[in-house]
Amino acid sequence: MSYTRAEAVDRLRSVVETVETEPTPVPVREVWAFGDVVLGMDPIDRLGVYVTKDLLFKDAPEREAEFEAELGVSGVGKTVSATWAEAFPEHVRANASGHAAPERCLAAHLFEDEPVHLEVCNTGFEHNVTQRLNGARARGDYTQLLDPRAACLWVDTDEGGTTSEEAFRRLESGEFVLPTLSASLGMLGMDDTEAEAAAAELERYRNGIEGVSVRGDVV
Repeated sequence: MSYTRAEAVDRLRSVVETVETEPTPVPVREVWAFGDVVLGMDPIDRLGVYVTKDLLFKDAPEREAEFEAELGVSGVGKTVSATWAEAFPEHVRANASGHAAPERCLAAHLFEDEPVHLEVCNTGFEHNVTQRLNGARARGDYTQLLDPRAACLWVDTDEGGTTSEEAFRRLESGEFVLPTLSASLGMLGMDDTEAEAAAAELERYRNGIEGVSVRGDVV
């Protein structure tokens, strides 16, 4: 499965509409698109979405045992919203230790079995690009890189969510002019040889994934 560019943009609009109008597992502050969708490609084999979220504190910890008995998952009311879990119990997901995982819950809520990679972090996109670059270089594992080519689609403000119609217009028309992945990594401090090797490794890794994949970070 792949998306036409029009389908990908429509899918991104539906993500923004969901976080604006429905309860979410954790508070969402920003929605970004990154990678192929901002390059004007058509079709798009894999849709990159980045969500900046807040950590959840003191939601309804007294209800944790109730949800654990009902859903078999601990942490509901602590790390993910009890109100959300009550409305969308079918989307509650746990990590390997059986504890509610905000990034997996968001992925289940926002996407079905489709070619999407979702990144969820408590810090903004630009800051996390740098953090992930440093971590990938330290470990020698370029699959951990975050593609820096991105567009901010929606931001939560004190007055409510604000959608960037200009960003959506440019996505629809393919007007973003961005460098190759290796050139983008070079702009972040890699030399040409390392940037080309890192870009090739990241692209091979992404091409080997099917369906929805998700990564959650706390920085």
